Amino acid sequence: MPVLFHALSTDDVRKLQAGQTDYYGQVPERAVSDGDGTPCRHCLSDTPEGETMLILSYRPFHEDQPYAEVGPIFLCGVNCERFEASEYLPPILRTSPDYLIKGYSADDRIVYGTGQIIAPDNMVSACDGIFEDTDVAYIHVRSARNNCYQCKVTRAA
Repeated sequence: MPVLFHALSTDDVRKLQAGQTDYYGQVPERAVSDGDGTPCRHCLSDTPEGETMLILSYRPFHEDQPYAEVGPIFLCGVNCERFEASEYLPPILRTSPDYLIKGYSADDRIVYGTGQIIAPDNMVSACDGIFEDTDVAYIHVRSARNNCYQCKVTRAA
């Protein structure tokens, strides 16, 4: 079954780039990217070397609840093109030896037994396997090393 990888919404990212506070009510920190390991969750590529980037706390859920993890993410500091939902692995998911993926139900709860650490080459097939569980509405991809949110995965229509 095909899957789609999704970036953060442009509306949400533009607000943060314009100075809206993050999950903890803090203005995103501005820094200069060294070009390596600074994955923007909007364009799903590393922020180019020498460019401004934002560092902020992000919660990829609509409501607070026990499974609504909050963690640091990077965004390009200037407007970037949103990664179009695609069945192809985004550039940021090709830079680490492994990632944590786990399925969530429609009510944003972890579906136990779906979490696994996988290599980028196995990402699509592992997501396909998780989606065999009909309780899974979507999957989050996170850094296996730092648990930072990377992107969302859905079933392709």
